[in-house]
Parts: sequence; structure tokens; C-alpha cells
Amino acid sequence: MRRGTFQDGTVDYAAVGATQAADLMGYPPEKSLPAEASWRIGSGEERFAGSSDALLSWAALRGAGLTVTDVRPASGPMYAGVSFDAEGNPIEPSRLEADQRFDADGTPYAAAGTTVHLHGRVKGHRADAELRVIYVAEEPRRVAFALGTIRGSVVSGEESFVIDWRDNDEVWFTVRAFDRPTSLVYRLLPPMVRRRRRELFQGYLRAISPLYTTPS
Repeated sequence: MRRGTFQDGTVDYAAVGATQAADLMGYPPEKSLPAEASWRIGSGEERFAGSSDALLSWAALRGAGLTVTDVRPASGPMYAGVSFDAEGNPIEPSRLEADQRFDADGTPYAAAGTTVHLHGRVKGHRADAELRVIYVAEEPRRVAFALGTIRGSVVSGEESFVIDWRDNDEVWFTVRAFDRPTSLVYRLLPPMVRRRRRELFQGYLRAISPLYTTPS
């Protein structure tokens, strides 16, 4: 099991890690718009492994029409933070010493503390931003990571991506996010934030799912 958490004050929002909160949809961070979607993308270990690898190699973002550049892994080992077992008991923190992996183009995989630049357009609007990987979790039946905004985005917030291989053998892809509008047009027209988010979610799904199922 590989886990990493990056804790740094350089992200431009306070509620770091809030995409993991069970009550995100009901109680999002102040002035933020929450979003969540889940899709069944197949079943079995092969589907889980392939989807997980695609996720950590930035395929979801690229599938949404975004260009991933200037991927800069954090220097040194990442603190793993506190996690919990199935009964809710805390597991002792540990250091993560993981080998850096790269895709076919030589781009580093997502890892805790990695900084990345995104460039592109969503629904005709700019989607350029600098982001940081808040955490990465690689477990036998679950792979996940979260991105938080640093600067340059039209919104401020976080999004998480999770691939789950459930006990019934189904594989599910879940994306959760909260966005606080920062640009003038998005502050004046909140529905544009929701449309932007829906478009991003559909792009993520197209990249990760070989079935491209209808969102549940």
C-alpha cells in the first residue's frame, strides 16, 4: 500500500482535504459550490488496474481537453499522515519512500506534493491553473488522489479522483470537487461554475471509462 499526503500553506484555499468529507455535498467550504459524480466503469482486477494506472498518469485531465505541463514532483519523501482501519482506529503514520514512475512520454505520475500546470478551455472559457497534488492513496482495492489550486485558476478549490474495486467485483470511478469562483464572470454567474464542472466530469469519464456509461 502506498500513501502520501502533502501539507503546505501554498494552496489558495483553507479547507485542504475537504473532498474526503462525507458531508461535502451538504456542507461545502464557505462560498464554494460542491459537485460529485460516480460511474460504474466495469468489473474485475484487470479493469481496476488499468483504470488506476490511467488515473495516476493524468489521463482524466487530458481526457477533459486539458494539457498537462511542468509536472514537478516534490523533493524528498512525503509524510503519509494519519489513516484509519476498517474499525475507525488510527494507523500509525509512516514515511513513504516510493520510486517515481513515469508514463510513456516521460511525464511523472501523480505523487503527493507534485506541482502541475494545466492549460486549456472548458465550455469556451480559460482553464489555465497551477495545482498541487494534496494526497495520493494506492491500496489493494482503491486508488485516489486530490488536486488543489495554487494560483491562476478562475476558481479556487479542490477535486479528488477515486477508483474503487468493490467487494461485488464492480469497479467505480468517483470525482468530487468544491469550487469557489474567483474570476469576475464566474462570481457574477454561478451557474457557469456548475456547467464548467459538468463538462470537466464528462471529460474525465471519457478518459477513464472504456464503457462511457451514463452518470448515476
